[in-house]
Amino acid sequence: MDGCVRQGQLLRRKAASKYVSSWSVPCIPSSLLAALSSAAYERVCLLFNIAALSSQIAEIQNFDTEEGLKMGAKLFQQAAGIFDHLKTCVIGLINQEPTPDIAPETLGTLSVLMLAQAQEAFFRKTVRDTMRDAVVAKVANQAQDFYADALRLIQVDSMKDYWPKGWVSLVAGKQAYLHAMAEFYQAKAAGAGGEQLSRLQKAQELIQKANQRGEKHIQFPEALQRITAEFTQAKKDNDLIYHERVPDHRTLEAIGKAALAKPIPPAKPMSTNIEIGRLREATQMLNGVLASMNLPAALEDTSGRAVPASLIEKSQAMQQLGGIAALDTLMRELPELLKRNKEILDETARLMNDEERSDKELRQQFGERWTRTPSEKLTEPLKAEAAKYSTIIETAMNADGVVKMKYNEHRQGIEILSRGNVAEALPNAGPDAQLQGNPAVGELRGLMGQVEAIKAEREVFEFELQNIKSDSLASDFLSVLAVDGVIGPEVLDSHLDKLYGALQAQLRENLGRQERLLAQIQTTNTQFCMAKNSNDGASKREAIMKQLAAAFDAYNELKENLTEGTRFYNDLTPLLAKFQQKVSDFCFARKTEKDDLMHEVQSRIANQPSPPLPSQPSYQKPPAPSRPPPPAAPHQPPQQQYHQPPPQYHQQQQPPPSFTPQGAPSAPYPSYNPYQPMTPPTLPTGFNPYMSMYRPPGMPPNNAAPGGMQYPPQQLPYPSYPGYSNQPGYPPR
Repeated sequence: MDGCVRQGQLLRRKAASKYVSSWSVPCIPSSLLAALSSAAYERVCLLFNIAALSSQIAEIQNFDTEEGLKMGAKLFQQAAGIFDHLKTCVIGLINQEPTPDIAPETLGTLSVLMLAQAQEAFFRKTVRDTMRDAVVAKVANQAQDFYADALRLIQVDSMKDYWPKGWVSLVAGKQAYLHAMAEFYQAKAAGAGGEQLSRLQKAQELIQKANQRGEKHIQFPEALQRITAEFTQAKKDNDLIYHERVPDHRTLEAIGKAALAKPIPPAKPMSTNIEIGRLREATQMLNGVLASMNLPAALEDTSGRAVPASLIEKSQAMQQLGGIAALDTLMRELPELLKRNKEILDETARLMNDEERSDKELRQQFGERWTRTPSEKLTEPLKAEAAKYSTIIETAMNADGVVKMKYNEHRQGIEILSRGNVAEALPNAGPDAQLQGNPAVGELRGLMGQVEAIKAEREVFEFELQNIKSDSLASDFLSVLAVDGVIGPEVLDSHLDKLYGALQAQLRENLGRQERLLAQIQTTNTQFCMAKNSNDGASKREAIMKQLAAAFDAYNELKENLTEGTRFYNDLTPLLAKFQQKVSDFCFARKTEKDDLMHEVQSRIANQPSPPLPSQPSYQKPPAPSRPPPPAAPHQPPQQQYHQPPPQYHQQQQPPPSFTPQGAPSAPYPSYNPYQPMTPPTLPTGFNPYMSMYRPPGMPPNNAAPGGMQYPPQQLPYPSYPGYSNQPGYPPR
């Protein structure tokens, strides 16, 4: 197939010693590779290579032939199933961080990419078989949707540098090309008019964009030429004949999708019987083609009024399973289970982080005295295990998102089937839609009977293949080995043909009959649809019936997914609790070790001899200044004593306390006690207060008048002082 991504560029090459397996990938840096002595890692790498080789074999198939298309689609689906299987189990098999090529994100991207190429192979087959344009458009639209998902995943920042060069351009070009083809075939299905012109114009824009995105890796010149020619002719017809308004493409009804490609998971064991695989693959393809035509449900409503029996059976089956209420219960329980597991994991991470932070702080505080092993080295395995569980939970959350999206998409149809009011939901197609007498109806019913016969035969074939007694082969091979010494290919072929030859012939006839039957169904269904499309009510009725049939299939799938998710979270909880207990025990042991080491370090610090006190620096104690002695008191002549009583106060005043400068001699300052009571001195006897004042020699007396006359003595009144009135020499009061 033109433009297949070459998975051989991601083949893991092995260089193994006796005990360690080392796998390398050309586009992955060697620093990111892993070398492990693990049988589980060996199995992962081998499965990865099987998927990569399957895609290589699919790439070299001749997609212009029927056999090439079938084999290519099958191999791409097998590769998608292996990658999807590895995505869910690689973390549990490897007890360390996986390398980028086998990381869950990479494996998920590769699975979607393989699925997109398988869907593209189915698109080519529908074109080759000249199926109805509306069916081809749905298959192409689903293929471009797969490629869009793959393009988004390839461009994730964490992984985009590891992909081989050219993959982004190749996938982007394929996505735009298939989108253009979906619009092209839907335009042909719409018929001449404005819608056809609008879709062809959109297809022309998309195919030009595909050539731009493909760059030098892939181009679509034939598709561009074909779409351009169709658009030119349609525009000419509309301008000359129909004169319809060309609607905006955004207002047109979205193209439906028909997912024919599905991942084929690896069987356990991997060597599943090839013939059984062929039978199941053919049945899967048959069911997909019939579902895209709404068969056999469309044949049950030929009157346009009655509810098809298949829808009634589906409604009753859904009600027995619990209906939408059972789904709602599971949808409510799932977030609670997820929250519980996340809380356990978050608490476990918090314990490890707190212990590591405490160890770092004490190491910074005590330096070399803190001699125990750093926590970051001891917690590496625990952190790796926590990262593994975190990745598992993240993958589960992504799966929950897909389930929720599908639930919202089909909720309306599930509600209708759960209530059982299918008749009220189906519009009346009107009297013109009655097709009981149409010959295409009878022919299609006969063909559907043949389809059921083919399916029943395959169930019998599968049972016989699984229960063939091959005990005789062992004795035959031992006999040949004893005679010839070796079992050659001719012996193997003859014995196997004798055992399986008859069944293989019946299987080939059954598969060939399916091909012829599908061609007849396609032709007859085209006539049947032309008769139904003449009535708008019939078209709406058929669309609702398709929606209800898809809702029933989605209900079964959702119920299975939600039950599996609930079981997954319940099984994960004890594993996380056990991991949390292990981390808690580790943290407790480290805490005990920390306390012991802390006590030892503190005791060592306390027992160290104290260093001598530092001497006071010289600049902090300047020499004290020497105070000179006070000068000697000057000699004064003795003063004359005045015979007068000293004053006596009612309130004795306290003199200020004496101050003796530091270092100064105490003499000649007399000592003074301010708290000693003052005793008045004893006055001399015969004290005369009127005695003349002291006069210097030559000075006249105070009472001498000018010219030598003396005045009589002045009588100066003296106030009486309490306590002194009885002293001799005082005048009486």
